[in-house]
Amino acid sequence: MTTQDHTAAPSDEPARLTIEGPIATITLNRPAAFNSIDLSIAKKLEQLGAEVEGNDAIRVLVIQGEGRAFSAGGDLQTIGAAAAADTIAPVVGELLKHYHAFIETIRRMPKIVLSSVHGSAAGAGMGLAFVTDLCIAAEDARFTPAYAKIGVSPDGGSTVGMVGTVGTRRALQLFLAEDSFSAQQAYDWGLVARVVPAAELKAATQKFAERLAQNPPSAISGTKSLVYQAAVTPVRQQLDAEEEKIIDAMHTDDFRVAVKKFTSKGK
Repeated sequence: MTTQDHTAAPSDEPARLTIEGPIATITLNRPAAFNSIDLSIAKKLEQLGAEVEGNDAIRVLVIQGEGRAFSAGGDLQTIGAAAAADTIAPVVGELLKHYHAFIETIRRMPKIVLSSVHGSAAGAGMGLAFVTDLCIAAEDARFTPAYAKIGVSPDGGSTVGMVGTVGTRRALQLFLAEDSFSAQQAYDWGLVARVVPAAELKAATQKFAERLAQNPPSAISGTKSLVYQAAVTPVRQQLDAEEEKIIDAMHTDDFRVAVKKFTSKGK
């Protein structure tokens, strides 16, 4: 399935999708609420994620936030009202059903997903920043676990995206003993790929996305699936998967053209 470049949601939607060539961008669009996650944005993200996954022309998905923050996490007004009405299970369950479906799509889709973070990324917003495949952050970005302070455990893909990168001890430290941490600290821990001045974030994100999009689809999809399964797959099974993926990729025109170009050098 392929689509033409377009904007898939009006500007007043809780999230909007734009597509330019092989790069799609999903913008969290609740700036007045610091892009906090409520049911409306969760449903929209699930819808847009499925659209991106089904578009074979897209190689890279960028996720960014409108306004002053990337995302403040779960919408506490919604959650607080549910707590007061004793409807936590159905309300939060419905919210996470859609939001977690979006997170699962991010990890499954055969495209590189790049989060572009400025301002605050807290709670589920921090989880979203780090459950993507790569993250680029402004120097002034601030990551706030937030969960323990309100007496809850992580959600929104936070443990999915962070534990495998920082390890179990660092993850426990971040979730239970850190009020917040900087973009530079996140870079030092391997959570952020690049840190750039805030004024340069948009341009640097575009340049990074364009570089990633230069990779052929078979290289992107094969590498992503192999990397994520490596930690939980027996060696023989992982080697078999590597063999299958590389042979599949070698049947593509991208591979044939690249090899011909490489082997013709110096002749």
